[in-house]
Amino acid sequence: MCTIKVGLSSYSLVTALKDGRITILEAIDWVAENGGTHMELVPYGYTVVDNEELALQIKQKAETAGIELSAYCMPANFVQETEADFQAEVDRIKQHVDVVAKMGIKLLRHDVTAFTLPKEDMSIHYFENHFDQLVLGSQLIADYADQYGMTTTIENHGFNVQSSDRVQRVLHAVDRKNFKTTLDIGNFLCADEDPLVGIRKNLPYAATVHFKDFYVRPYYENPGEGHWFRTVNDNYLRGAIVGHGELPIREIIRLLKASGYDGQIVVEFEGMEDCFVGSRIGMNNVKRLWDEVKVDGWKTEAETV
Repeated sequence: MCTIKVGLSSYSLVTALKDGRITILEAIDWVAENGGTHMELVPYGYTVVDNEELALQIKQKAETAGIELSAYCMPANFVQETEADFQAEVDRIKQHVDVVAKMGIKLLRHDVTAFTLPKEDMSIHYFENHFDQLVLGSQLIADYADQYGMTTTIENHGFNVQSSDRVQRVLHAVDRKNFKTTLDIGNFLCADEDPLVGIRKNLPYAATVHFKDFYVRPYYENPGEGHWFRTVNDNYLRGAIVGHGELPIREIIRLLKASGYDGQIVVEFEGMEDCFVGSRIGMNNVKRLWDEVKVDGWKTEAETV
């Protein structure tokens, strides 16, 4: 029996949420019926910030189904041209914090830059030029969320702040006890960083962990048709069912076990297969591999620090 809490991001079912095959309330039941213990809410295909009635219904449905609402993830962008625009973005995120608190959720992930960026804005120069905004915005949201006993997080997400060093730089500059990281095991590849390097560096700061998988092709081998996208340095990635792609899932699980990590694992499916099939197999694979992988008594130097 799996000893870790495995659940699903609602984003895994986004195609079905958007095309009407399932509602977010039905998705909660689906997660319970397919072996998940919790759900992370990502407001695509539904919204709660301007629909508190739905927010309450989600809370009640989760309680009835025995599913914990483990986290809430939202887009955000602190890189704004004017002080008024910056403040408006902070106020917008605070509205989400208020609603999420009413739902009983204690973890909120917000981005710090826009997800869609032109190539030149993926650079270290853009990061440095706007660093103070990223830090101040994160501090303001963390301080506001603290009244609810809520932890806010930055994810390695969004192409500009996806490498482990940039995430850590923001974390240390924000310097709030309730500001941590949502550690996504696959997203380091979007910045062309070895996932094992990024995971080992940022695992000590993780409030929760996203499990996803990718197929990977180098920039000089165009794979042709399919849901491929390009990394910061133009390599090709395509979402895979967790355990079917090229991430070293077994070693990643060993690293988590060796670190003593006992928080939630959130499965994210972003592949071309049917979202219900991909999500179910992904959760089952994580549970199966978690039970199979053994910590063999040795630790790397980094793990003993």
